Amino acid sequence: MSTSAHPTAETDSATASAARSGGTVTDRLVELNTRYSEAFTDPGMDARPVLHVAVVACMDARLDLHAALGLELGDCHTIRNAGGVVTDDVIRSLTISQRALGTRSVILIHHTNCGLESLTEGFRQELELEVGQRPVWAVEAYSDADQDVRQSMQRVRTSPFLLHTDDIRGFVFDVTTGKLREILPTS
Repeated sequence: MSTSAHPTAETDSATASAARSGGTVTDRLVELNTRYSEAFTDPGMDARPVLHVAVVACMDARLDLHAALGLELGDCHTIRNAGGVVTDDVIRSLTISQRALGTRSVILIHHTNCGLESLTEGFRQELELEVGQRPVWAVEAYSDADQDVRQSMQRVRTSPFLLHTDDIRGFVFDVTTGKLREILPTS
């Protein structure tokens, strides 16, 4: 079953059904989930990732992390946000992942041609002017993915909340080749 933007007979049928009922993309996805659930069987998995790893990556739709890393359902925790940057909320998720669910390794993945490379912290001021309230969060924009991966690795390594900081590795995923390029931390 495919829920990608690339139509299949099944998604075309679900899209047509949603369109007839005045539906939205969400309606289409809910209908596809109904079909998925009809064939679903409980895999009997624990919430603890089999590989004891958490992957922090950008939310970019071009990154199919499971396929790119050869992962299966249940192998890892996946934490995604704009840019794949390590924010306070990522540290929160990693802390829960490690302390409550047994992960020991962290993989950080940024990618080429990231949308954050075209933003600045001025984005927050623009939002404030538009809506009358400045966001409390930082944009975390960057112009150098390699350097931001290094910064993210350092944030993980120095967090007092994380138990396991010896196996932290960072990469940049090339969206045109599908290859990971490892980024070494600063000494």
